[in-house]
Amino acid sequence: MSARGGKKIVIVKKKVAGGGGHHGGSWKVAYADFVTAMMAFFMVMWILGMDDQTKSAIEGYFSNPVGYRKGYGAGSSPVSIGSTPTNIQRSQLRVLVRANEEKTFEAARQKIMSKLAANDSLAKFNAEVDVVVTRDGLRIELIESGSGDVFFPLGSAQMKAATALVLQLVGTELASLSHPIVLEGHTDAALFGSGATYTNWELSADRANAARRVLETTGLGDGRLVEVRGYADKRLRVPDDPTSPANRRISLLLPFTDIPDVTTEGSGPSDPAAGPPPIGPPPVSAR
Repeated sequence: MSARGGKKIVIVKKKVAGGGGHHGGSWKVAYADFVTAMMAFFMVMWILGMDDQTKSAIEGYFSNPVGYRKGYGAGSSPVSIGSTPTNIQRSQLRVLVRANEEKTFEAARQKIMSKLAANDSLAKFNAEVDVVVTRDGLRIELIESGSGDVFFPLGSAQMKAATALVLQLVGTELASLSHPIVLEGHTDAALFGSGATYTNWELSADRANAARRVLETTGLGDGRLVEVRGYADKRLRVPDDPTSPANRRISLLLPFTDIPDVTTEGSGPSDPAAGPPPIGPPPVSAR
C-alpha cells in the first residue's frame, strides 16, 4: 500500500492458475507420445510379417536412403502414385524392392559370366550363353549357334555334355538366391516329317524338363523351380530367320517380385514377365 494525497491505494494481485483439469495441455503431450509409440509398434509388426526379401529391401533403404533414392531416376516420385496411403506405401515398396533386386541380379550376372568364362571346357564346346537383366528379371539363355547342336541334337531332347555343364555352373550360383525360377524351352520353325505326332510343342517342353532335372541336382528343389514352359517356335529370338539355330534355346527366368496394387488384390498374382501360355493346336512342324 502507498499513500498519495492522504488516500490509501490498494493493489490487488491475482494469480491465474493454468493447466488444471481438462483445460490444461500436459495430457495432450502424453497422448501424442502414446499414439506415436503405437504407430511405431504397428509399423514394426507390419514389416515383420513381410518375406525376407522385402525386409532386406527395407533394411537397405534405411541403411543407404540416398542410394535407393537414385533408383527413382528422373521420373515422378512414387509417393505421387495412387490416392490412398496403402497405394502410396505399396508404390514406395515396389521401387525399393525393384532397386534391391536389380542390384542382386546384376551381381549374380557378373558372377555367372565370370564362372562361365573361366571354364576351359565350355570354350572348347563353343557354347553361347546369354546372361542379362531385363525388364522381366534375370534371364539366362543357352543358345544354339554355328552348327546348331551344341546343347541338343537336332530334333532331340537328349542333353549334350555342354548343356549339363552350363546348367550345373549356373545352378550353383542361383542356389544362393531365393527367387523363383521359370524354365522355358524354345525351338525353331523347321519341319518334322509329314504326319509326325511329335512336334515342336513336345520338343520344347521336353528340353526344358531335361534342364529342370539337371538344375534339381545343384540344390534347386521344387520350391525354386516353379514353372516349366514349352513355347515351341512361337517366341523366336530371330523372327526374320525362323529356322536360325539361335531360335533353339533353353531359357531360365528369375522374375522380379510382383507387388500387386490394392485394386488388383483377390484376382491372383500377375506375372508380366511370363506372358500368355501357348494357345492353340500344335503345329505340324518342327525338325
